[in-house]
Amino acid sequence: MSHNIPVPTESKSSINKAGKTLVQTNVFSDEYQTALELANKWRACHAYPINTFQATLRTKIKNCKGEVLVAQRLKRMPTIIDKLVRFPNMQLTTMQDIAGIRGIFDNLNDIEHIVNKYVENKNFPHELVGNYDYISNPRDVDGYRSHHLVYKYNNKQNPIYDGLRVEIQLRTKLQHIWATAVETMGTFLGQALKSKQGEKEWLDFFALVSSAFSFLENTPQVPRFSHFSRQQTIKEVAKMEQELGAIEKMKNFSTVVSSIGNKKSYTYHLIVLNSLKHTIDVHTYDRENFEVAMADYAKFEEEAAKGSKLEPVLVSAGPMENLRKAYPNLFLDITEFETTLMNLIKS
Repeated sequence: MSHNIPVPTESKSSINKAGKTLVQTNVFSDEYQTALELANKWRACHAYPINTFQATLRTKIKNCKGEVLVAQRLKRMPTIIDKLVRFPNMQLTTMQDIAGIRGIFDNLNDIEHIVNKYVENKNFPHELVGNYDYISNPRDVDGYRSHHLVYKYNNKQNPIYDGLRVEIQLRTKLQHIWATAVETMGTFLGQALKSKQGEKEWLDFFALVSSAFSFLENTPQVPRFSHFSRQQTIKEVAKMEQELGAIEKMKNFSTVVSSIGNKKSYTYHLIVLNSLKHTIDVHTYDRENFEVAMADYAKFEEEAAKGSKLEPVLVSAGPMENLRKAYPNLFLDITEFETTLMNLIKS
């Protein structure tokens, strides 16, 4: 199987040093290139554990009542570097979300059921190192809601990947359309809203919308807006929406991507978003060509680091239709968020 990309033979301290170099060094220097190669190797080796975890999640969701969409991605290098910049004490080897798996659920009960299946399973060989319930405790600063489980990989049959971390994000469809709208608007506005960076008005607006959405799911409100009733929250959302012209902006931004892809179902999709031209290219790869996909991914990222307005990301979610549902932000698609928001304001 072609996903057995080996763990780099370099020491952990060399890998962490490479991370520091990427933060501090000029992108055109040789030193940067060497560090980038090592960081890319470190990211690529997470493909093995991420596939194991995806298979496990697919098994666990079989008893769910509603529909569940599963997708996976390896974190984009610019995002990895940005995270190392924002958290100077963070090490590349202990970053917990280089390998990310996402489950998108119809209802909250299914999420609770899956979390319990993971947490209470004494025979699960991997080590749970993080359990963050942002559904019961939404993040106050930006209103983010989701349940994260972070595992350290551990497998007696294949110990070379032991210690690599995988993050599982479990969220409802409503939480998902909110989160992807934040990312998409961030792309359009040229602000890292997803990383809690950007204009205060936009961050406050999305946090408030998240609080309003919590009434639709009977989950706790975002703490800083919890003194508002449902009516007050919706009134505030309507007021902020008008001040920002948010829906109007979203309508202007939304890009309809002509039907990409063909009938064949590929395993990997490399999506390259040009945020300047608002165009999207999708390159597809089958399972055997994973290493080619990783090499192309690195190539596009390098162009991006040198100033092109490209945003590449390599994902796996099955057929193209699933891909669009799992990653509407990569297709610059916020129509579902717009509709939900408009219905809420009118309610």
